[in-house]
Amino acid sequence: MTLEQLLEGTVIAIDKPRQWTSFQVVNKVKSVIRQTYGIKKFKIGHAGTLDPLATGLLLVCVGKATKRIDEFQSGEKVYTGTMVLGATTPCYDLERAIDHYYPYQHITLELIQEKLSHFTGQIEQVPPIFSAVKIDGQRAYVYAREAKMGDEIPSPTPKKVLVKEIAITDFRQGEKIEPLDLISHTEAIENTRCQSHLYNHPQGIIPEHLPQIDFRICCGKGTYIRSLARDIGLALDSGAFLASLRREKIGDYSINDAISLESIQDYLAK
Repeated sequence: MTLEQLLEGTVIAIDKPRQWTSFQVVNKVKSVIRQTYGIKKFKIGHAGTLDPLATGLLLVCVGKATKRIDEFQSGEKVYTGTMVLGATTPCYDLERAIDHYYPYQHITLELIQEKLSHFTGQIEQVPPIFSAVKIDGQRAYVYAREAKMGDEIPSPTPKKVLVKEIAITDFRQGEKIEPLDLISHTEAIENTRCQSHLYNHPQGIIPEHLPQIDFRICCGKGTYIRSLARDIGLALDSGAFLASLRREKIGDYSINDAISLESIQDYLAK
């Protein structure tokens, strides 16, 4: 690919790895382009943030393709992932440790399917406080990560989003543990909390006795899957958080079109 072709408008579909921020991915692509073509200034950006713990399709737009970022962000998106039921975390995913446990023995696949019918179409949701939405000009995650114990954190403004489809691809019931036995599980989690690290939450901290659902979601712009997990937990008279998330599609782009970060140099050489 020549420099002229690149700057005329190139969309590079990246398979974002876990623990990378979208900003870091863009910087990686920018660095490779600078080294390859010997240029310093050019337009580059991404079309839709993925959380650090999420993986999958991230569109990096270069040159005149940056003019299409809004178009791509407005496109239909498809996500797959796993929700854990019966517990919550402050950020609705694994960026923080479990903070509360809830009853889950009453949850069945039939109940889940019934409740999910209320989460399709145009719905209203509150974005997570650990997100890039702005509150009074400041990113919400800045408030969340700088807050100390007991601090009151402002809540993001609710917004309407479009969820076209939610499909359950697998349901694991979990163990029937008596409420008193949950106390020992809670204490075990509390003892390991001090060892957890931001963006590197040990997967083993997910208690094996909790039920899990695998899902596929087709949705519109601005939908927070973490918020869906939280709201689905509430609808089930329990709790829920996101254990994994992968973006499979953005508009006409598929994860099958994506390349790894290690393949950027080869992609530009074509």
